[in-house]
Amino acid sequence: MNIALITGASSGIGREFAKQIAKKWRHIDEIWVVARRRERLETLKKQCGLTIKIVCADLLLEEGYLLLKRELKENRPAVRIVVNAAGVGKDGTIADMDWEVQEEMIQLNCLALSRVTKICLPYLSVGSRVIQVASAAAFGPQPGFAVYAATKAYVLSYSRALAEEVRGRGIIVTSVCPGPVDTEFFGKDGKPVSKLKQKSMAKPEDVVRKALLDSAKKKRLSVYKPSMKAVHAAWKVMPTTWMLLLMKKFL
Repeated sequence: MNIALITGASSGIGREFAKQIAKKWRHIDEIWVVARRRERLETLKKQCGLTIKIVCADLLLEEGYLLLKRELKENRPAVRIVVNAAGVGKDGTIADMDWEVQEEMIQLNCLALSRVTKICLPYLSVGSRVIQVASAAAFGPQPGFAVYAATKAYVLSYSRALAEEVRGRGIIVTSVCPGPVDTEFFGKDGKPVSKLKQKSMAKPEDVVRKALLDSAKKKRLSVYKPSMKAVHAAWKVMPTTWMLLLMKKFL
């Protein structure tokens, strides 16, 4: 049985990955959707054309990993696509933000992604794909968004190294680095604090469409929008002190 396994599938980018994979990837027999909100996953199940297996797991808890490991061990699927889309982010300075909030970002954005990847690796084979949802924030530090940007820098670095480690096995690893995306990520009003971020918001369906296309092309990096590509290029050529000043002023 060929499956796609998607974390963070109850909303946003993860949910969109499930919907697009169900429509376009005909060699997938079943999509395993992983999240803690079962009612959201049940709704998604009704909307997708493929068979959906709900794995209701909280990736902040040990029980969530034990459940996922057990399901994989019992079913022994061929994991053709892994999408790590579970994540959380919050604006705020390191001094002002509660430690519990910072810790949750680190646990979900870094530890959960790494652990799910590790759990899935034995079930991947030639042609399998790992899609890691990072962020354009991974390209450099962001004052006022420091912890989130640091966690996504980890995702990008980790995924780039992983891509080289599994290259000999014929496994493709793609890091997805969009700018702000119009999802629930930014809270109740659905908008980031920065006006510049509001203007550069992308639609999740567009980000996911490009990510799947880039993965199919065996690209290791998927950056949506010319503006985000420009940011990526700027971090490569401009002094970090200059970029930090720009980040602080405009973001």
